[in-house]
Amino acid sequence: MHTDTERCVRAVRSKDARFDGWFFTAVLTTGIYCRPSCPVVPPKPGNMVFHPSAAACQQAGFRACKRCRPDTSPGSPEWNHRADLVARAMRLIADGVVDREGVPGLAARLGYSTRQVERQLLAELGAGPLALARAQRAQTARLLVETTGLPMAEIAFAAGFASVRAFNDTVREVFALSPSDLRTRAAPRNTSAGTAPGVLSLRLPFRAPLNPDNLFGHLAATAVPGVEEWRDGSYRRTLRLPYGHGIAALTPRPDHIACRLTLGDPRDLTVAISRCRRLLDLDADPVAVDDQLRTDPVLAPLVDKAPGRRVPRTVDEAEFAVRAVLGQQVSTAAARTHAARLVTAHGTPVDDPEGGLTHLFPSPGALAALDPETLAMPRTRRTTFTTLVRQLAEGDLHLGVESDWPEARARLLELPGFGPWTVDVIAMRALGDPDAFLPTDLGIRRAARELGLPSTPAALTARAAAWRPWRAYAVQYLWATDSHPINFLPV
Repeated sequence: MHTDTERCVRAVRSKDARFDGWFFTAVLTTGIYCRPSCPVVPPKPGNMVFHPSAAACQQAGFRACKRCRPDTSPGSPEWNHRADLVARAMRLIADGVVDREGVPGLAARLGYSTRQVERQLLAELGAGPLALARAQRAQTARLLVETTGLPMAEIAFAAGFASVRAFNDTVREVFALSPSDLRTRAAPRNTSAGTAPGVLSLRLPFRAPLNPDNLFGHLAATAVPGVEEWRDGSYRRTLRLPYGHGIAALTPRPDHIACRLTLGDPRDLTVAISRCRRLLDLDADPVAVDDQLRTDPVLAPLVDKAPGRRVPRTVDEAEFAVRAVLGQQVSTAAARTHAARLVTAHGTPVDDPEGGLTHLFPSPGALAALDPETLAMPRTRRTTFTTLVRQLAEGDLHLGVESDWPEARARLLELPGFGPWTVDVIAMRALGDPDAFLPTDLGIRRAARELGLPSTPAALTARAAAWRPWRAYAVQYLWATDSHPINFLPV
């Protein structure tokens, strides 16, 4: 979008927050860059240039605006609905892969050469993987500086910097303030003051509107005891992270999601935030989605009644695939019971002084080592389960953020016991494909009959072609016609 100057100028003049994260405005006369909704008086069009990323602005010598704080914009929705090389690379960078494994590690995960990855990112985003990771490190550092009392040296390494000097230089360059000055300015709004060590409170922004009912309702209704819970108006769950484990508490607010993270290692902050945002689909563009679905006269009333529905996703793709198999042809309650037994027997214990969480969900390696005869399920489903966890544990099947969606679908369909419903629900909620569709789902077929839509899978799929590329969101609106607990915010 940043190449459409006229459209960008209109968005800046109208201070349209929907475009935050889509592009960034760099002001030639001041040397700063802003989000489109910056509250200051818009500069003259001739003084504005537009960049596709904060990293590109920083590469061009601009510093972040102190008023609108463009580093806190929601992520670009482009990475939500694409599965090409650039989108997969951006999801990996957000997950901290460059900081942990370097650019060669990023390229290896993507299956391309380092040169090819750098060339494509530079062409589309105006910055290579190192610059993009550096911009993310700066954002993480600012968050830690402003919301914690950690010493600056600890913040530097937690944010992914190789040295304190690199941390100081980057913060000054990006924000035109020293780390100490950032902390002083943020003192009145420090939301983590007085909290226990390792606990961070922050705000996760999103593009309005956001309807929390089906989002949190689905997560709470399907929560696995010990791993997830709904407590005091918050969805809480354990997280398996690169350097340790954590606990996230996510609370819906009118203009943000309140996020409380308890981390064993502060180096996991970037990954934890990225996974929480992905879980709640916070980088989606609900206006674009709803406008497309409203073109269908059957869906239009459902969208108008409760706009801004998101797709509830996952923080762990392998975990969700296992749970999808456990949920085949059984009720939500039965699937939770099966999963809870696995958690108790094979999960990693954790301490949760603030609630009732007890375990991390078992890793594929732990599940691959169990005796299949102990599984209380039909023999054919045992075969499905053991084949899946073995392939996940051995690395023959990859379902991470770097996954190529068509390839992952094809690999899943090759597994015994994997039909269209299982593959599509994994594609929708684990892989993040916004166009995944469930024409064989009982809830979808029931909604189709009530609304006068075709009820056979083939005919419904043909009708749903008009909803592309947002059929996963159409699924949420169709499910919402039922009185199932997944559609209601818990009380």
